[in-house]
Formats: sequence, C-alpha cells, structure tokens
Amino acid sequence: MIAFIRKAMRPERYLQNPQRYEPLRMKVNTALAFAGLKVNAEGILGTTDRATTIPDAERRAREMREDLARRGVHPDVLSFCRSELLVDDYFHAVLEATKSVGDKIRSRTGLMDDGSALVDRALSGDPPMLAINSLQNENEKSEQRGFANLVRGLFGMFRNPAAHAPRVYWAMEREDAEDLLSMVSLVHRRLDKATMPRRA
Repeated sequence: MIAFIRKAMRPERYLQNPQRYEPLRMKVNTALAFAGLKVNAEGILGTTDRATTIPDAERRAREMREDLARRGVHPDVLSFCRSELLVDDYFHAVLEATKSVGDKIRSRTGLMDDGSALVDRALSGDPPMLAINSLQNENEKSEQRGFANLVRGLFGMFRNPAAHAPRVYWAMEREDAEDLLSMVSLVHRRLDKATMPRRA
C-alpha cells in the first residue's frame, strides 16, 4: 500500500492536469493522518502526529488560527493559514506564509527576483527601494540593514524546501509555528508602512 501511494502521488504524474494534485493530496493525507503519515508537497511520504478523529484534527487547526488572531497577526498571514494547511503540517503553514512576504515585496517594487536576490535589491542599497524608516541617521540605517537580514533569514530557512530537505521533516511544535508566523506578521506590517525613497 505504501509503495502504491508513493508511486501514485509523484507530482510528475500530474503534469497534464496539475490542478488535481493538491486536492487529491489533501484527501489522501486526511486518511493517512490516522496512521501518522502524510504526503508532502513534493510527493514524499513521511510521518506526522497521529490523528485520532476528524474533529480532533479540525479542532487543532481552529485553535491555532484563533491563537494567531488573538496575537493580532497580520491578515495576510492568516490568509495563508487555511485549516487544511495547518492540519497538514505547521512547517508548511510557515513556508506558505513566508512566500507571502516575497509576493508583497514584488508587488510593492515591481521586481521579479526571489529569495536573497529580492531582499538585496529591494531592502538593501543606498537608498533601498523600500525603506522602513526615514534613513536619516546611523541608527535608522542600522535598523534597515537588520530588517533586510531578518527577511533574508526567513527566506533562507523556509522559502525553498528543496534546498533544505531535512526541514520538511521537522517535528515543529504549535508554539514554534505560532512564534514564526508572528515574526512573518511583523515583517508584513513593516512592509505595509515602508516608503520608496527617491533614487538618484
């Protein structure tokens, strides 16, 4: 059965009809959750916390979403934390929320880069394309550099699971996921308030 699932859930099998893959993967994972297994987005079968009931899985997702709402996390983060995504795995929720940071930077700047290259072009430089403060003194310039490093670090840890394959299997606790999503929320809020300084 496991060999069949591994073969059936290879992403390359869905190249002609890619929109079928994610809904099918979610349905397969609903059943596998009771055996403590899951198929990740790369089609790899791995382990997860064993679910005992469907309501239990739904309750865990609902509680996490409510905790995030109580923390006042940014709406753009909550939009990436759908119940089925949280039930699937906390790491995946953080990964998807981190992708939303790249999307926001690209939409604000018109850049097409990704990862560190995007951060370097948008948040670094003198002046940067997006400034989180007025850059009028060394303290503010240091804050800008620190913010760029923070965003660069988020991308380095979560943006590319293919480059960080072992992280796919992190046994991430809910509290860790909530803290990381709160950090992504902070980045969103600073980007929302960022200005585009005039460039020579």
